Amino acid sequence: MRVCVLHRRLGRQPVQISLGSKLCGVVRLNIYPYADRTTHNETICIPNVCAMQQIKGTSKKYFTNCKQWYHRKICGKPTVITYECCPGYEKIPGEKGCPAALPLVNIYSTLGMVGASTTQMYSDRAQLREEIEGPGSFTFFAPSNKAWESLPTEILDALVSNVNIELLNALHYHMVSRRLTSEELKHGSTFSSMYQDAPVHIHHYSNGIVTVNCARLVKPDQHATNGIVHVVDRVITAISNNMQSIIDIDDDLETLRTAFAAAGLTTMLENEGHYTVFAPTNDAFEKIPRETLNRILGDPIALKDLLNYHILKNMHCAESIVSGTPMETLQGTMLEVGCDGEHMTLNGKAIITKTDQLATNGVIHYIGELLIPDSAKTLLELAESSSVSTATRMFVEAGLTPHLTGSEALTMLAPLNDAFKGSMTMTPSMRKLMSNHVLKEQLSSKALYHGQELETLGGLKLRVFVYRKNLCIENACIAAHDKVGRYATMFTVDKVITPPMGNIMDVLKADDRFITLVNAIQTAGMTELLNQQKVFTFFAPTNDAFNELPQDERNRLMRDLTPFFVSQRNYTVYVNKIPVADADLMATNGIIHAVNSIIRPLREYRVYNIELWIR
Repeated sequence: MRVCVLHRRLGRQPVQISLGSKLCGVVRLNIYPYADRTTHNETICIPNVCAMQQIKGTSKKYFTNCKQWYHRKICGKPTVITYECCPGYEKIPGEKGCPAALPLVNIYSTLGMVGASTTQMYSDRAQLREEIEGPGSFTFFAPSNKAWESLPTEILDALVSNVNIELLNALHYHMVSRRLTSEELKHGSTFSSMYQDAPVHIHHYSNGIVTVNCARLVKPDQHATNGIVHVVDRVITAISNNMQSIIDIDDDLETLRTAFAAAGLTTMLENEGHYTVFAPTNDAFEKIPRETLNRILGDPIALKDLLNYHILKNMHCAESIVSGTPMETLQGTMLEVGCDGEHMTLNGKAIITKTDQLATNGVIHYIGELLIPDSAKTLLELAESSSVSTATRMFVEAGLTPHLTGSEALTMLAPLNDAFKGSMTMTPSMRKLMSNHVLKEQLSSKALYHGQELETLGGLKLRVFVYRKNLCIENACIAAHDKVGRYATMFTVDKVITPPMGNIMDVLKADDRFITLVNAIQTAGMTELLNQQKVFTFFAPTNDAFNELPQDERNRLMRDLTPFFVSQRNYTVYVNKIPVADADLMATNGIIHAVNSIIRPLREYRVYNIELWIR
């Protein structure tokens, strides 16, 4: 193998630049930030050099060859790249790279060359040496030296105390009686080992990671005269139990065992498959409020959704994860499975307490928190998030808890925290307002249409407005995806909804800011127009706007019929370049936007007509 490194010369000094996506051809290494100076590219080829990535602050290493390459960050942590001679090559003083090719040797000798000298030593003790030095063709998944060091003392002692049987059996389980390169290790395949034909389970992930019984191949494809060695990061053991059997015999999973039985999922966990189960421990269940837990355990549909939310459709060993990735659960929604340094994470949280408990039909990872999907939650539980916490408190204080925790088919319109201005105190009018934020049926925002009327618990009917880029209910627009609970749905909206309390004239008369405007409308004989059951948009000048207008211009207000134009910039609505001071005052026959200046026609002369403000 040849590594080609692109150097960028800065004056007379070569500067390394950023890593590219492959080690074949040209590779870029980290550059120092000299963007204001001229650089020149120069390619230097380094023969038979292999790269090793190590996550900073950890002992995790990733061997890199032409067939696999990883990002500069693994599990969110930067990596350090080191270079070494590829197996079978060595350096020659004064020469670049590792040009000297060494002859292939047998598997036993290869073990000592690739960081598996402890496996080599135990092969001697177990009298396996003669077999792996002699004729034949083998694949040896050889534990690294660190893999043996991390093995619990009691297990290691049990293996080496009876070297003629247990240790030999253990080593034979790491071997297959044929040569298998990493390309031939296909995802989901199994191969019979040399220990009683017990199968070893292979997973070859799309990110290039290859595992055998969830042990990662850290140095694959180390060729020998009588086979091939893949160095792995742990000692593997034979698998005999399915996932249900593992759950049955573990006292830490007693509550989970009961829940699976109640939901009728035990048969699935006994059958063939390649599942990943995130198994909540007894302690995880205990953290959930008793009332909530009893409700879910007593509801077959919610319980099945909750348990299926802990099961992935495919098998994912811990070592297969190098970055956060959304993965589909059997419940139908997504979990983000990721990692942080050396720890596996779920939805960004390091709650996994034990990984890679292998079964014949998948893998189990133990977790210390119960994951409750939206589909198993009440409406009040859906609203218990930081972005709508103020609305949640107001719903409770308004006495709506029985509606939000029961089995009614409802839709909550939950304003974002920013929508509430100042300190909020519960009054009869506020109680009524909050009841008008709960609709009497469960809806999907995808099914809403323009002009639709939605009845609230408060008895009002709210209108739906469909725009090119927004979907709104009265003055509030939907600001997030629907959250669908067990019986009800939550829409997050960007404003507190102000239901219309009359037509445009009623709203203007009720607001002291528009006294002058109301008089002008009545004087101009426009009252009938604004009482019609059409849909108007009214840009309403305030008293201040009229006060700024010279008297003679005010007198000519009614004579111009020029149409106006509306534009938007920086999230502020402008009408003929006049900003809207107070938007979305809802009326039964339209909407009012208050402006603090008179809207002038886009012409050079100054004449006005009140219809300029109505659309």
